Amino acid sequence: MASCADVLVLGGGPAALCIASELHQRGVVVEGIAPDPVDVPWPNTYGIWVDELRDLNLQHLTEHRWTDTVSYFAAGDATDDDQPIVHGIDYGLFDRAALQSYWLQRAPGVIWHRDSAEQVDAGTAHTLVTCASGQVREARLVIDASGACSPHIRRPDRGPVAGQAAYGVVGRFSEAPISSGRFVLMDYRSHHLSEMQRQEPPTFLYAMDLGDGVYFVEETSLALAPGVPYDVLQQRLKQRLEHRGVQITEVLHEEFCLFPMNLPLPDRNQPLLAFGGAASMVHPASGYMVGSLLRRGPGLAEALAAALADPSLGSVDLARRGWKALWPMELVLRHQLYQFGLGRLMGFNERLLRTHFSTFFSLAREDWFGFLTNTLPLPRLMGVMLRLFALSPWELRRGLVLGAAQRQAPGFRR
Repeated sequence: MASCADVLVLGGGPAALCIASELHQRGVVVEGIAPDPVDVPWPNTYGIWVDELRDLNLQHLTEHRWTDTVSYFAAGDATDDDQPIVHGIDYGLFDRAALQSYWLQRAPGVIWHRDSAEQVDAGTAHTLVTCASGQVREARLVIDASGACSPHIRRPDRGPVAGQAAYGVVGRFSEAPISSGRFVLMDYRSHHLSEMQRQEPPTFLYAMDLGDGVYFVEETSLALAPGVPYDVLQQRLKQRLEHRGVQITEVLHEEFCLFPMNLPLPDRNQPLLAFGGAASMVHPASGYMVGSLLRRGPGLAEALAAALADPSLGSVDLARRGWKALWPMELVLRHQLYQFGLGRLMGFNERLLRTHFSTFFSLAREDWFGFLTNTLPLPRLMGVMLRLFALSPWELRRGLVLGAAQRQAPGFRR
């Protein structure tokens, strides 16, 4: 059996590197288990509001930044519908290599084992991890940061888990698919769809100008259980571009995304700790997580480093303290509010969703920004939700309280 580490981290993605680096910075002996080398480039793009990074003094980790940030929530059937809602906050795209290097360079002493965890056995004092290679590794605490589909984390079964699905293309086009220099957060215009398609679960365009004639366009579903199939997203993106007279001339990268939006919080009494997607840290209202990793990682690492300084504490007690630091009651209640709201939105048809988001972005900028980044204290979050309700038309209010009427609920008709 290998030597016993203070903490053993499972996974090699953003969540794993984040918590490993934060713990290492605080003198904790950390090892990791990842199926691939941790310096292999990540395939997906990660976006963030620049103000989130400014508060953390990490603006240098962005590769692209846009000041022209907009959304479209009209139907798109008339010229007047083509007027965007201007957000007035800069948006950034992470330089994935820089973000990865940032975390790796802050954890030079972390040993990463290329393997995968097959079985995790938590004892009172230590936890044993049996790997696919047959190697057994031991640590005072194991943190599962391997993603939302981890088989090692216990959580309650609350029914089907809704996924945010997206299909995107980084490439060159016959004409610019969006205005030059622009970032489009959400484009819900549906004038390119048939009447039957408009009765199906709505999707929106997420797009950005990457410069030098390269654009990223992605057709996205907010949340659905099960997730919108990739072939539907591909077809809708094709229709959207063709309606604008745009053809893809060169594909530089294809992106397929599906991640859970309403994953129940884990059992916080289990002797195994989690971080990232495995800990249900994906924001139920936006699907974002990297900003949360950057904000919450240091606090969790600080609490764990203090607990690990007491040699009498074993896996059970360390995990209990970790769960309490990661999910204090304030954040649990906020998470429940967000999940309630998402559940209502999932029942909205295209028209109600467009009305909802148009109303949402009429809120004060600091309110919708705080809502989307999960940075509002609970009392203010509740106040913002009440304000949104007050601004909403009657039909939207009914849907937010009682759920959408059956005739308004979208579904695929195949």
